[in-house]
Amino acid sequence: MILFITSEVMFFGALFAAYGSTRARTADWPPAGIEIDRAIPIALTVILLTSSVFCHRAVHAARRGDGSGSRRALLVTIGLGLLFLGGQALEYSRLGFGLSENAYATVFYTLTGFHGLHVLIGLVILGVAMSRTSRRPEGGQGNVEAASFYWHFVDGIWLLLFAVIYLIQ
Repeated sequence: MILFITSEVMFFGALFAAYGSTRARTADWPPAGIEIDRAIPIALTVILLTSSVFCHRAVHAARRGDGSGSRRALLVTIGLGLLFLGGQALEYSRLGFGLSENAYATVFYTLTGFHGLHVLIGLVILGVAMSRTSRRPEGGQGNVEAASFYWHFVDGIWLLLFAVIYLIQ
């Protein structure tokens, strides 16, 4: 999992480099007429941070051999992840610009879209870990920990993305 996450760090590093390069070459950033309401992204940030708390609880429950507690915490984490994706879809539906409208729109949708894809991948990984805890009465600690590494990585990327796209611009 650590090697996989390392490759993902490089992938997102390239995306952020593209964002920075495009931003440096563009005089008006974001372009006139593009305004992003920060209310949804702030709510999404709270959702993901809360999901990390429950993911952390799942790891601790698994370490104690509490498979049932671990599954409950993973289920909440998965629910919050799904809520995040729904919120991202809501945000996309309210934006007044499309993917190919300008350079800003392209990098915005590329960064947030790939992050959303990684959230979806994380949900699958969490679901597999939850399934495996059902088969192991001791809580499937290794599976839950590996899944949590990825989930915390996805949350960390969101915090960086939130800062770069929504706060700094």
